[in-house]
Amino acid sequence: MKVAITMASLGYDMGQGKIVSWSKQIGDRVERGEAIAEVETDKSNVEMEALASGTLVEITHAAGAEVPVGEVIGYLETDA
Repeated sequence: MKVAITMASLGYDMGQGKIVSWSKQIGDRVERGEAIAEVETDKSNVEMEALASGTLVEITHAAGAEVPVGEVIGYLETDA
């Protein structure tokens, strides 16, 4: 099943985040709780964790993109 990865709210008043880098590449296995991307907020850089386990199958926003909270940034193919 394909599961969307969305820009997480990593701070109280965060409206958007900048993807600094992806920790995984398309085709990589990702475990729930594992860092999947580094995101810059207005206060610091934070590792964003995967909320599901699976294989990273699509990245919709590359490093450097500024993305609103809740917008899809990639997809995982889960085992379920």
